Amino acid sequence: MGLNQNTWKINQWYDQAVAGNVSYSGSGELWAWGRNQYGQLGQNNTTEYSSPVQIPGTTWKSGYKEIAMYNGVVAGKTDGTLWSWGVQWAGELGLNDTVRRSSPVQIGSDTTWDKVIHGDRSVLATKTDGTLWAWGYNGEGNLGQNNNTVYSSPIQIPGTTWGGGIGFSKTGAGFAIKTDGTLWSWGNSNNGALGQNKGPGQNRSSPIQIGSDTTWSKIVSGAYRAMATKTDGTLWSWGYNHVGQLGQGNNTRYSSPVQIPGTTWSTIGSNSYTSSATKTDGTLWCWGYNDNGDCAQNTNGTSTSTYDSPVQVPGTTWSQVIQSKGTNSMGAIKTDGTLWFWGQNGYGYLGQNNRTFYSSPVQIPGTEWSYATGGNSGQNIAAKNI
Repeated sequence: MGLNQNTWKINQWYDQAVAGNVSYSGSGELWAWGRNQYGQLGQNNTTEYSSPVQIPGTTWKSGYKEIAMYNGVVAGKTDGTLWSWGVQWAGELGLNDTVRRSSPVQIGSDTTWDKVIHGDRSVLATKTDGTLWAWGYNGEGNLGQNNNTVYSSPIQIPGTTWGGGIGFSKTGAGFAIKTDGTLWSWGNSNNGALGQNKGPGQNRSSPIQIGSDTTWSKIVSGAYRAMATKTDGTLWSWGYNHVGQLGQGNNTRYSSPVQIPGTTWSTIGSNSYTSSATKTDGTLWCWGYNDNGDCAQNTNGTSTSTYDSPVQVPGTTWSQVIQSKGTNSMGAIKTDGTLWFWGQNGYGYLGQNNRTFYSSPVQIPGTEWSYATGGNSGQNIAAKNI
């Protein structure tokens, strides 16, 4: 992408020149690789790919939480439409059925979709008017409807000020930040995942506020746990902690938010049992499960090599970490727009045209990468600015 293209608006040029390519959220391409048994790579087939292949189209949104993946995919376009493909068991493609798709299909006709996040058989999305919508599986109140009814088309969660971040755990806990900076949760409460000081059997089918703080800014979630930042740069975690994934220097479960040391945290991400985050100085840190080299410490893990406090990944130009629903790999983007992955590689989902494990970051070919996310069963999808 050249900075001298005269079709750019001035604010888009400024973002590129000053903040780096990964800050620009505009038209983009989507690329996918890895396992494809359900057509989740959007290629109109079920062929496995160990190198990135392009999903048709060049008007996909390319910013933060505009693409979501579990075993199905939901992604937005620049015209505000929302599209889905892959497998579904409980209507999580939002198409009013349970049919698998191997190519993108539009969800309804609305043109005001904003952010989207995928959980296990459930999806959460916001619109530009501040409304929050959910669909799919609802056995633990995952959809915030004060019931356990499955919905195969989007249904609104009450309220019109859901303008902040959203999160959905692999195990059925939903999270959303309002425009006033408050954080809310609902769904599966096992292991304290809701941050409400509640445990098993205390699921919530409607949103309830976590504490009284009004400075929450970002939220991500793994298996039975979550992690969030505040506007002061602090980082907080809660829930399941059997391999130190909460970054507290122990394996204690916490059912309310506890702070991870430091005040300069920036972007956050996770897979099921490994956490990662960047700091404002461009450093990247990982902690938790490391049996597949998930923490990028150049050593394939063993059952005793988990990290219960953050450890640094080499380099000082990291800008964004990847949110994944699986348990096998991690990834991050650098300020130069390059995309890097590491960990297990059983289905070629590190994009290296092989199945070799890597316990240090390896680059996905190309630059201009702006966002990426991983699925549950061995696949990744990434957006590239154009």
